[in-house]
Amino acid sequence: MKKLIWALIFLTTNYTLIAQQPGKKSASVLLPNGWSLSPAGKSLPLGDLPLNLVVSHNGKLAAVTNNGVGIQTIQLLSVQQQQLLHSVAIDRSWYGLAFSHNDKLLYASAGHNNQILVYAITNNKLVLQDSLVLGKPWPKRIGPAGIALHPTQPLLYVATRDDSAVYVMQTQAHQTVKRIPLSGEAYTCLLSPDGQKLYVSVWGADHIAVINTNDYQEEKRIPVGDNPNEMVLTRDGQWLYVCNANDNSVSVINTTDMVVKEVLNTALYPNAPAGSTANALTLSPDEKMLYVANADNNCLAVFDVAKKGFSESEGFIPTGWYPTNVKQV
Repeated sequence: MKKLIWALIFLTTNYTLIAQQPGKKSASVLLPNGWSLSPAGKSLPLGDLPLNLVVSHNGKLAAVTNNGVGIQTIQLLSVQQQQLLHSVAIDRSWYGLAFSHNDKLLYASAGHNNQILVYAITNNKLVLQDSLVLGKPWPKRIGPAGIALHPTQPLLYVATRDDSAVYVMQTQAHQTVKRIPLSGEAYTCLLSPDGQKLYVSVWGADHIAVINTNDYQEEKRIPVGDNPNEMVLTRDGQWLYVCNANDNSVSVINTTDMVVKEVLNTALYPNAPAGSTANALTLSPDEKMLYVANADNNCLAVFDVAKKGFSESEGFIPTGWYPTNVKQV
């Protein structure tokens, strides 16, 4: 069975999910500016501004959070059938999305309502079951964004935009057990495979904060590019890839040395000015290829990363208008 690359992209007045296979193109799409795009693969209509796409641990389901100015929704998709299973409206939302380790629950950031909503997945439908409250709603400035679940403990880590922090929440007791201040606005967070380290992309301060989850102390700040956002780890936890939205790059970090070993240029040509907007990335199942969503170039940049420190650009896959997330399933 061929692997599919799923990307969230913007098309005319709504957003679309593209399932892509190399060599296969869909019909041309006319943009409001008069340009036309010929994305690879086929599309599935979604909602308004889908910022995040996550795949269940068993690979059967995917979820999308739609965070635009219209009706905001959480959508559940079948990976195999490539179709929408269920959609629920959400009052406010922003990026954060995670399946529980048994794939029976879906956690979703409720944005300026300052909550994490918990949906049970029952008969391929999302049923609101619970909520984890960080604080009172807006104008209380918290703004939960990216989230991560501890692999063995009932703990949820929440990166926040408006108060520049990480909240550690006990999911069973419904309590915040720790608030860890950061030096700038956070985008998302990612746990090491053993759950001992939490990596936080500090969007507002251009570094990755490394937090020890045993004592909740910030151990290290790793300088990266401008506006770091989404991250992905290799399965062994040795290598961390970080998208930098404002300078056409991906920082490649060795987590043993805690330093950047390589910087990948995602732009269409070597000396291109900033503006590709690298904002999401995923590794192939064998971890030899890296796919990066270039929002403002309307494409995926593809890199051979098999030889660390000597990665090579393999070119670009055309998407549609403004890809916002990418996962390989």
